Amino acid sequence: MSNATSSHPPDAIRKKVTAPAVRARKGREPLTMVTAYDFPGGKVADQAGVDIILVGDSVANVVLGYETTNQVTLADMIHHTAAVARARPRALLVADMPWMTFHVSPEETLRNAGRLVREGGAEAVKLEGGAPRVEMIRKLVSAEIPVMGHIGLTPQSVHAAGGYQVQGRRLEDARLMVEDALALDRAGVFALVLEGVPASLAQAITRRVSVPTIGIGAGPGTDGQVLVMHDMLGLNFGHYPKFVRRYADLSREAVAAIDRWIRDVRRGAFPSEDESYHMIDAAALELIEEPGTDLAIGRR
Repeated sequence: MSNATSSHPPDAIRKKVTAPAVRARKGREPLTMVTAYDFPGGKVADQAGVDIILVGDSVANVVLGYETTNQVTLADMIHHTAAVARARPRALLVADMPWMTFHVSPEETLRNAGRLVREGGAEAVKLEGGAPRVEMIRKLVSAEIPVMGHIGLTPQSVHAAGGYQVQGRRLEDARLMVEDALALDRAGVFALVLEGVPASLAQAITRRVSVPTIGIGAGPGTDGQVLVMHDMLGLNFGHYPKFVRRYADLSREAVAAIDRWIRDVRRGAFPSEDESYHMIDAAALELIEEPGTDLAIGRR
């Protein structure tokens, strides 16, 4: 029997995580959030015991092979969110609102978020941006759709920002980000993602806002942490950001496993007798002795 101990309670006593429960974790045990984009990913993340599963628009890069997250559509996000929802996670299921689904008007933002909830099974939505998003957030909150904010390095703004760069290093920019965080807090977000910001700034924002902050490339001073599952597990075939710690190298293990299978097939070692189905002995004997059987089988 293994002496390993689990880092989370058994499934039988784990409670469903809700947006109010996440908000109540401010300043308490750190929150954990990972991305998932399909049914197996949802199962793995939930069985590991994370608090929040994010169906991120990073599905564009990680799964669909796009260059930027701006290429993913609302239909894509609904499709992938629904797949994760079918895993019935105890974790809170949050879906990213993709680019241009929350930029035009509060009414259109509400319609699009409503589709993520109704068709995708999302229990909350996340949208990027600071003070300019306040009107949209208030519309969603008034419709009782929980909203997670996201400021700092916002991948959907990659073209306007001039690339994927750390945000808030200058004092003026840092003050503007604090103002953005406070504006989102007042608008009613239940949590706030801080991405690609200096650790000291993330810590300052965490102290100023009333909701939990969840960092990614924002140092250890936030109320929680989030990583892309594929980065964490070594399934990313591209660049790994500085803030990623790889806890496994599954891409190498997967390639090696398939290579072993190929070699087994080519030397006749797969499938084995135990991995094959068999006829009843009498029926097999009759088939073998049947005239012309070999030719008949060969034509199939």
